[in-house]
Amino acid sequence: MPVPETQGVPQFAPLRVRGGRHRLRRAVRRRRRAMAAGLAMTAAALAASAPGSRGPAEADRPQAAAAPERERKPVEMVAAPVRIADGATVRLLRPGDRVDVIASPPPPPSDGERGARVVARGARVEKVPHGQDRSPDGGALVVLSVPRAVAAELAGAGTTSRLAVTLC
Repeated sequence: MPVPETQGVPQFAPLRVRGGRHRLRRAVRRRRRAMAAGLAMTAAALAASAPGSRGPAEADRPQAAAAPERERKPVEMVAAPVRIADGATVRLLRPGDRVDVIASPPPPPSDGERGARVVARGARVEKVPHGQDRSPDGGALVVLSVPRAVAAELAGAGTTSRLAVTLC
């Protein structure tokens, strides 16, 4: 069988698809802008709804209509060393524990004195020194973190009463 003669390929302009790559880039840019706008609106909504924040409408209102706010002074915590009458109880304590400190008058209580009373509630144990802190009467030292006013009460109660702790 005879083979047909080869003919040349006709000349034609190359095919070019226009805008395909650019369209994809534009779509990605639009999505990024939409995402950024959505995140910005979410952040603004969260900031406006946060407690204590004032939105733009509230900023223009006169302050006389608002209820007066009480100024709260921060409670200053101090470390108070306290001698607890029962050293074995102190050995059970670890830093971070919460304890109530109870003062009881020395026996026998006089007629005018009342019984045991809670001096500090929910005091946090800062440190439990070990070793030389044992006193001859069996007591032991513990360092508590309490407000300044409670520390003064603890110091006063420690001079006139025997102190005990209960774990909270």
